Amino acid sequence: MEEHRPDPDKLLQRAHEEEREIKKGKGKLKIYLGAAPGVGKTHEMLHDALEEKQKGLDVVVGVVETHGRQEVDAMLVAFELLPPQVVEYHGKNLIEFDLDGALKRLPQLILIDEMAHSNQPGLRHKKRWQDIKELLDRGIDVYTTLNVQHIESLNDDVAQIIHAPVKETVPDSMIELADTIELVDIPPEELLIRLKEGKVYIPQQAELAAQHFFRKGNLTALRELALLTTAKRVGAQVLLYRQGHGIQHIWPTKEKILVCVGSGPESMKIIRAAKNMATRLQAEWVVVHVDTPQVRMSEESHERVMNNLRFAEQLGAQTRVLTGYDIVKEIMVFSRELNITVIMIWKHIRKRWYNLFFRNLADEIVRNSREIDVYIMTGEVDFEQETTRKPEKKIIPWRIYAITSVLLGVITMVNYFLAPYLSTNNLIMVYLLGVTVVSLSGEMGPSIFASLASVLLCSYFFIPPFYSFDIEDESIIFTLMSLVIVSQIVSQLTIRIRQQAATARQAESQISSLYLLSSQLASIRGFDNILNSGIRYIGDTFQAQIMVLMPVDANLVVRAHYHSTMIALSEKEMNIAQWVYELGQPAGFGTDTLSFSNALYLPLVTSNGVIGVLRIQPEQTELFMKREKMHLLEACVHQIALVLDAVRWRKK
Repeated sequence: MEEHRPDPDKLLQRAHEEEREIKKGKGKLKIYLGAAPGVGKTHEMLHDALEEKQKGLDVVVGVVETHGRQEVDAMLVAFELLPPQVVEYHGKNLIEFDLDGALKRLPQLILIDEMAHSNQPGLRHKKRWQDIKELLDRGIDVYTTLNVQHIESLNDDVAQIIHAPVKETVPDSMIELADTIELVDIPPEELLIRLKEGKVYIPQQAELAAQHFFRKGNLTALRELALLTTAKRVGAQVLLYRQGHGIQHIWPTKEKILVCVGSGPESMKIIRAAKNMATRLQAEWVVVHVDTPQVRMSEESHERVMNNLRFAEQLGAQTRVLTGYDIVKEIMVFSRELNITVIMIWKHIRKRWYNLFFRNLADEIVRNSREIDVYIMTGEVDFEQETTRKPEKKIIPWRIYAITSVLLGVITMVNYFLAPYLSTNNLIMVYLLGVTVVSLSGEMGPSIFASLASVLLCSYFFIPPFYSFDIEDESIIFTLMSLVIVSQIVSQLTIRIRQQAATARQAESQISSLYLLSSQLASIRGFDNILNSGIRYIGDTFQAQIMVLMPVDANLVVRAHYHSTMIALSEKEMNIAQWVYELGQPAGFGTDTLSFSNALYLPLVTSNGVIGVLRIQPEQTELFMKREKMHLLEACVHQIALVLDAVRWRKK
């Protein structure tokens, strides 16, 4: 039995996604993934399809490449084969999959081999995976096969392994679209034997393949990529299952590291240590910083936090900024949501008496970690420097102190007129009301000042002997102490509620902004119209000049602009944009790279790579550099990039 209820928001989101799929009537996709040709993907696909056919499912074969393998030919006899389409190309008749014939036949399940195949010119789609996408959109289930070297995101890794480029690739969006990915795997030694026996290619092709692609080292490396790809997919499914069913305890299916960082220099050291550990364990790692409303960070401290997070991203980590009142709670909730198995945190070595009055974050993490392992790094920290740095983070609210003093003066005058008619306890309650009003400001200092000042004023003016701090009735001392304690409890609860409300408003504001942007983009058709609407929204929201550059014939050109007085960029600015486009990293204003520019350059990153660069030049740099503004800007840019990428793929 699970101890926690499922997250209603996640359940609702999943229900909406399922409802949309039902309404669209999309088919289901199953991919048989292998490390190389000859591992048995086609055979396994036909075997599973035969079982479905025996259950009464309408199954047809769209295209299957036998490569002369007799066992595959024997299995095809049991299926209905769709007539192929003959395409004339350079005087030759070539056989291709007939998409229109399949749509006319409209089976329940169709088998299509070699998902990464490139169609001949003249057909509706350039790639076979686009044919599969259309079949799915028409409500037809598809079984298909794919080798790991044809996955777009792995293209560079595969090229380094086999020392040759792979031209036929499938975008990762198609892999993510699959309902099921089944790994078909055999050891490299067995695959090489199958190659020699002619069970992979005909003898002439097999001899050539053995000299280049089919080497034991290549096959072993590709096998590892296939296993990792499948494991990553399964890990994502496990995470969705835990979130959907409200499972809070950790399932240690694989190592996943969370690193807690702040603004101090020790964060760089723990990030490097986490990188080394993640490399040794072949584990994912996430670096987080918790932004708490009760701590006002200076611009310098905020910049150090951002630098630490950027440094972690350069080393390959995912980064997140969490917002919440309770740092420990936010870290533990986030860790359990992501199925984190290891938490790394720095523990400051401080005076023993200091730990008696102030909690140590590392100790609190250990106390609440339960089944999660905690790795603690330690180091000597100058206690005096640490304490002297804290006041710089707090801005003294002199205006609120002044208002508090005036308010207490007014309350004292009111009590002076009420004293002949009310008891001392009632007068104390009037002061308690004043302290509660002060606490509504959300500042702890004025609240404490109001509590202590109320006690002093009450004892001096309204407790015998008057105009003296001496108290004859000892029971009144208990009442005054109760005033301090109760007023502080009330004020602290009020302050916490206000801070939580401010955090909620900030999160709601960002969500509303993203929702509004998504709604606008969803109601617009056309690549240029979507692009112009997106940059107009960013320009108005952030009060900035916007320019978008996209590649044309390997050169970046200005595709759209808003509020920008420049039509073209200088050579230096173009070099910055080119650097951002090639490396997919931000540069310019507010970053550590090419920071001489007065504009910020952000890459338009999608799962298929960088499709362009957005240049934003703020009118008010102070407002623009706030943490929440930067997070919202990055989210908006990413949203626009995803929509543009989807439109671009539809055109193809």
